[in-house]
Amino acid sequence: MYYPSEFTPSSTVFQQPIAEQIWQAKYQYKTAARDVDYSVHDTWLRVARALAKAERPQDRPGVEKLFYNAMDEFKLLPAGRILSGAGTARDVTLSNTFVMKSLPDSVDGMMDVFKEAALTMKMGGGLGFDFSTLRPKGTLVKGLDCPAAGPLAAMDICDAICRMLVTGMGRGAMMATMRVDHPDIEDFITAKSDPTRMRNFNLSVLISDAFMAAVEADADWQLVWDGAPVRSLKARALWQTIMRQNFDAAEPGVLFVDRINAKNPLNYLETISATNSCAEQPLPPNGTCPLSSINLAKLVRDPFTPAARMDLEELKRLTSVAVHLLDDTLDVSRYAVEEQRIEAQTKRRIGLGVTGLADALIMLGVPYGSDASVALVDTWMRSLSNAAYLASAELARTRGAFAAYDAKMHMAQDCIRQLDPDVRAAIKAHGLRNATLTTVAPTGTTSMLGGNVSSGIEPIFSTSYTRKITEADGSISSQVIEDYAVALYHRIHGRDAPLTEAFVTVSQLAPADHLRIQAAAQTWIDSGISKTVNCPEDIAFDDFADIYREAYATGCKGCTTYRPNAVTGSVLSA
Repeated sequence: MYYPSEFTPSSTVFQQPIAEQIWQAKYQYKTAARDVDYSVHDTWLRVARALAKAERPQDRPGVEKLFYNAMDEFKLLPAGRILSGAGTARDVTLSNTFVMKSLPDSVDGMMDVFKEAALTMKMGGGLGFDFSTLRPKGTLVKGLDCPAAGPLAAMDICDAICRMLVTGMGRGAMMATMRVDHPDIEDFITAKSDPTRMRNFNLSVLISDAFMAAVEADADWQLVWDGAPVRSLKARALWQTIMRQNFDAAEPGVLFVDRINAKNPLNYLETISATNSCAEQPLPPNGTCPLSSINLAKLVRDPFTPAARMDLEELKRLTSVAVHLLDDTLDVSRYAVEEQRIEAQTKRRIGLGVTGLADALIMLGVPYGSDASVALVDTWMRSLSNAAYLASAELARTRGAFAAYDAKMHMAQDCIRQLDPDVRAAIKAHGLRNATLTTVAPTGTTSMLGGNVSSGIEPIFSTSYTRKITEADGSISSQVIEDYAVALYHRIHGRDAPLTEAFVTVSQLAPADHLRIQAAAQTWIDSGISKTVNCPEDIAFDDFADIYREAYATGCKGCTTYRPNAVTGSVLSA
């Protein structure tokens, strides 16, 4: 690919074979005739040029350079849909995250939504649905004089559609949610006990504040439909069903839906009842949001020395560039459904987060989950949040605030009130270009692309591990992979140097360590966080059973657990 003189590719090379394999399999642009991207630098330049087309012609060269330099050396990692789709001839979306419109309680209505879902999946979008709107199984269907099949039957249909739609970017992924007071909630909770059923769905229960209070009080809990009670059970018994199913099959997750809506900066305009497939992005019907992550492991200066530190100025600079990049993404992306495009343009949601957090802590000599790590996470995420909102206010000054912006209502939101005074002043003066700005997404393949840095805000799984890889022909292979911080430490200190106590892995962490980091980050994240509390297979159920209650108590918006089990198996093995 031709590089203008102002672009000087770095000497970046893939540090592990897995990184190059990921690039070749997922992000290198190839056509039937030829390779278009000959190196990862070509990929960055392709993406930069494609997104800069949202700019005025005279501004494009400078913006291209800005975006390219941010991605160079894997400092800024746009999400996979952007890396694989931007600047290509593929009919794909650049957003990973979608929530479909509310499901009507009718065959015609459901099928219309499922068709739109199929079109969205075909373009590469991951989806969320709230199945709470469908009548319970056995309810009489007027006009047919027969019992309703229920929400789970509709989920089976949607799962089959998703299974059929295998694209070049991989199989689709979906999230299904259901209110904790729906009469079919017990069947929903246990739906994936069968290892062959609903494999394209993640499941999350919408947990209300009232339910959590009922659990604490050991009170009765009413299951209702159409405003009328259907039956009653003990709240704690239902809670135990959720936790036992998690222990046995790693699902469902929980979403604290009242907190999600109370903390949503757009709660004056919308009600949220679903998230995207990995739960980091709560969205309204037809909602969508492009994603990107800043690689914190690349911003540590003098790693593994007493002078090791996070470059906060570089973090702020990259944050500003990333907000600009994601705002442009909204304008150049394709959308499968017109209502999705309208929703995106009206509210201009973006989702900027971080990856490599655990590796950054290790490089600073700080164990994951410690008091010092919580303080650092708070500092880093506060810096990112303030820089993101300041950048969005500056874009609003030059481009205008998002169309649905209500200055009085937005300024009253908690996420705005906690910002630094100068940032609040900029928002008051100019408004915001983007309704929401911050998200912590799972960054599995993009983190491996960046040198196998730790994913999102997760701890490192192991210093080295074996990962199952799906090959182009569908076969499964295994590969030994070394963590980024481990590999860097060995390059600096030698292969035989013993690792420090900061090299904390999942097997050494208690569930509370996970939750402390998640809660510290959530304080500064206006959307959600994809985070899994990994537990050892031999954890006692009594120790496991309170994880979700602790997540609620610490202020998280949701939580997911994973314990190796016979139903789901394991992707990684130490």
